[in-house]
Amino acid sequence: MGKKRIVQQTKEELFKERDKMEAVLSRTPSFKTQKKITQGRIFISSSYNNTLLTLTDDKGNILAWTSAGRLGFKGTKKSTPFAASKAAEAITLTVNKLGIERVEVLVKGVGSGRESAIRSLAARGLDIVSIKDITPIPHNGCRPPKVRRV
Repeated sequence: MGKKRIVQQTKEELFKERDKMEAVLSRTPSFKTQKKITQGRIFISSSYNNTLLTLTDDKGNILAWTSAGRLGFKGTKKSTPFAASKAAEAITLTVNKLGIERVEVLVKGVGSGRESAIRSLAARGLDIVSIKDITPIPHNGCRPPKVRRV
């Protein structure tokens, strides 16, 4: 097999990596808002594969969004509660930059990142007005298959 080579990062590489992560976390929206927004909504869409967070104003215009995949998590790590909490921290930075004081949280989906994203939003000091679950639920379900004839 041969000797194994252990790669050690220098301080400069570690600083570059940290700066890169901070840049990803602190991305601001691509447009400037005309008037001061005081209230917004955060939509958390949590699936088995990823967790998406979208920040909108009261009318539904998207101000910013982030996801676990955008922060650099790959594969099955995207669906973890830790990745969801990191995505919530990233959206909280954007909320603070925009000066939004109060937010409504709307949660959709069945993934494992639902609870941790909400907890992370609350822990970062956001004034959460309400938390609403908007997961779609079928009332009567799909039409069942025809009876099998043998």
